[in-house]
Amino acid sequence: MKSLLRAALCLSALIALTHPTRADEPTDDPSLKKATIDGNGPGWVALGEKDFEPVNGDPDTWSWKDGILHDTGKPHGVMRSEKIYTNFEFVAEWNFEEAGGNSGFFVWTAPEALKDLKPGQLPQRGFEVQVLDHAFKDQWEKKNGKKADWFTTNGDLFKVGTATWTPFPPISPNGERSFPRNNLSKAAGEWNHYYVRAINGEIRLWVNGEEVSGGNHCEPHTGYLCIEAEGAPINFKNLRIRELP
Repeated sequence: MKSLLRAALCLSALIALTHPTRADEPTDDPSLKKATIDGNGPGWVALGEKDFEPVNGDPDTWSWKDGILHDTGKPHGVMRSEKIYTNFEFVAEWNFEEAGGNSGFFVWTAPEALKDLKPGQLPQRGFEVQVLDHAFKDQWEKKNGKKADWFTTNGDLFKVGTATWTPFPPISPNGERSFPRNNLSKAAGEWNHYYVRAINGEIRLWVNGEEVSGGNHCEPHTGYLCIEAEGAPINFKNLRIRELP
């Protein structure tokens, strides 16, 4: 009996060594306390109008008033940060003015992907942090007559164009998107909070206080932070960033 117990213990130890818990696997332990990242504290810097430059929008696509950035969504395009960032943390709040809206943030956007970018185009080298209203999925399914299984409305992360990465599970059917582990986004008209951590070629996203998606082995892993216009009016506030070593 003792020999069988020893064998079982040895087998358990061997399994633990050969299949350790991965950093991207949720522990699902409700007793663990949560930390709050709100953009306050040493090193955090508020981002405003002076910190961004329109790339391929109209003069009124993005406008600032009383600390809120209004984005008309038209034409499709981006505005970029004045600085290039490598390792950083970023927080922002957003809400759509209409149901079914589409927008997002681009992380580590390669400078060459913004060169000569025409109105109506989006950069094709970097990573998108999806911002999408729940009604978008219903509208897409009604228009296309099939289930929308290739995206979600709760914080997808995915590479764009020639960028490469390894998405964390759960993964979209085409293997390119990291789907959120939990559905935490609020509907149009309500403010949502995103916290993005991009460091050493790894991106992770927290939606309304909980980590939901991410990926690593990102290439490129330095570039501009961009705010997207993609057809829908949306508001942003409390954009803050902290650069990391």
